Amino acid sequence: MTPSGAKVETALRDGVFRIWLSRPERHNALVPELIADLRAAIVKAGEAEPVALVLSGRGHSFSTGGDISGFLAHAGSLKELRTYAEELVGGLHDAILDLLAFPAPVLAAVNGPVTGGSTGLMLAADMVAMSERAFVQPYYCEVGFAPDGGWTALLPDRIGTAAALRIQYLNERIGAEKARALGIADSVRPLSQLEAEIDAWTSAIGQGFGQTHKATRANVWDAERLGAVRHRLDREKDRFLDLVARPETLSGMKDFGKKRA
Repeated sequence: MTPSGAKVETALRDGVFRIWLSRPERHNALVPELIADLRAAIVKAGEAEPVALVLSGRGHSFSTGGDISGFLAHAGSLKELRTYAEELVGGLHDAILDLLAFPAPVLAAVNGPVTGGSTGLMLAADMVAMSERAFVQPYYCEVGFAPDGGWTALLPDRIGTAAALRIQYLNERIGAEKARALGIADSVRPLSQLEAEIDAWTSAIGQGFGQTHKATRANVWDAERLGAVRHRLDREKDRFLDLVARPETLSGMKDFGKKRA
């Protein structure tokens, strides 16, 4: 049972643990409370020893990254802003590491746009199914933030350094089909067929030995590799904190917020 007021929803069905980000009125934009609920849900999922963990979002978006209104609400004090940013980005990075260290296969059902740091939740999945209307976009250079959520810590290893840099320099919008071509997604389906694709994957995973899947994932995400990713994510967080309180970043946040008001 998902607690009332929680910003994620969970369900265990046929051995598959589902987590939905659930701030649909804000496009599942990230705030510390949502991230805390997500991390608690991942712990709960681990205790259930599922065949697989599936992460998705409620509403029209998967997640649009850090909620700009949350940053602006703490912008009256540079110290408060940095403290808020450290809680948000640090919590997001811990959630990404939680997913990478999860013992069972992790799947993502990307129902809609995924932008900013939320992309890291997608990159932490072993298999990604995207709806045709979904896309990935960084947006950092429009605001003045440094990249977080694995844009520099995880994405270059997935698609190559040059492509990862170009996408961020030019703030490219990567549609679902291009995401599949790049290797960010494994499947693209109409939204109405997204759940059927995830069900097919979890059914196939469930027919194999769970102990084999766990051993495979533990070998790939061993302590050495997780430690390297943690180091890269810490570097992302440090640079995010360096930039977040600069006057030009505050101005960028305000302008970005007005565009999306």
